[in-house]
Amino acid sequence: MEQSTIIKSAIESIRLQAESINSLQYFIDENFENAVNTIHQSAGRVVITGIGKSAIIAQKIVATLNSTGTPSLFMHAADAIHGDLGMIQPKDTVIVISKSGESPEIKLLVPFIKSTKNTCIAIVGNMTSFLANQADIVLNSTVQQEACPNNLAPTTSTTAQLVVGDALSICLMNLKNFSGNDFAKFHPGGNLGKRLFLKVSDLYILNPKPQVLPTATIKEVILEITKHRLGVTAVVNESDGLLGIITDGDLRRMLEQNDSIANILAKDIATPNPKFIQPEAMAVEALAVFQKFDISHLPVVMNNHYLGVIQLHDLIKEGIL
Repeated sequence: MEQSTIIKSAIESIRLQAESINSLQYFIDENFENAVNTIHQSAGRVVITGIGKSAIIAQKIVATLNSTGTPSLFMHAADAIHGDLGMIQPKDTVIVISKSGESPEIKLLVPFIKSTKNTCIAIVGNMTSFLANQADIVLNSTVQQEACPNNLAPTTSTTAQLVVGDALSICLMNLKNFSGNDFAKFHPGGNLGKRLFLKVSDLYILNPKPQVLPTATIKEVILEITKHRLGVTAVVNESDGLLGIITDGDLRRMLEQNDSIANILAKDIATPNPKFIQPEAMAVEALAVFQKFDISHLPVVMNNHYLGVIQLHDLIKEGIL
C-alpha cells in the first residue's frame, strides 16, 4: 500500500533529524572536553541562556543538569539585558545557546559575560558568528537543514542543541560517579526514588493489623478479615508471635472441603510458617518475595513479633510495580 503524504512527511522529518544528530559526533573534540572539565571544576553554578526556541531548550538542559547533580539555572537572554544579569555570580559558568549566534540579545549579553570574567560556553550552529567568535569555548551544533519544509522553523537545530546539552550532562554524571541512589535523592517523589528508599515500615503502618488467636472460630476469622478488608488475617499467640496466616482463599478452600464448619478453628486452616518480611527491608525486596512465591500478602515480623501486613496492592499503589 502506498504511503500517504502525511506518513512520508513524518518519516522524512525523522530521517533528517536522525542524520543531523548522528553527525554531531564528529563535532565532539577537545572543546567539548574542555567544556565538561570547566563545569565540573567550577565552584559556581551553570547559568544557561538563549532566545526564542533556544531558550526553551536551555530550560530543559537546566532541568537535566539539576536532576543529575550539577546546580544550574535558566536566564532568558531578553530578560538578562533588562535586569536579570544579577543572576550571574562571579564563579558561575554561562552557557549561551543560539542557532545563528547573531541575535541582538546575544550580542548585548555576551560582552557583559566577558567583562565579568565568567567563562562563556557557546552551543551554536554558526561557527563564523559573533557568538562563536566571542565565546571562550565553542560547541558546534551545526545542522545541514531544518526538518521544516521551508528550512526555517527550528526543528533539527533545537534537537541538536538538546542532544549536545544531554551529552554534557551525561559526561558530568560520569565524572561525578553519579549513581542511581544519587539520582533518587533528587527525585524522592518519583518511582525510582521510591524503589531506592521506600521501606516496608513505610507501608505496613498505613494498613490495619488483622489478627486472631489459633483458637478463634471460623466466624471470628471471617469477621476479622471482613473488618480490615485486606483479605487476610494473621494467626498469633498471646505474645503476638506469628503462627500462620489465613487468606480469603483459605476460607474458600475450607468451605469446599467441609460440609460443617462448626468445630473448625483458625489453627486448623491457617498456613503455618508463612513467608514474612522485616520492617526495615526495602519495598523492592518485598516485591521480589511476592513475585517469587506468587503471593499477595506478607506479614511484617521483627523478632518473631507480628507488626502488621503489606499487600502487593500497596506496591502497585506506590508505583513500585
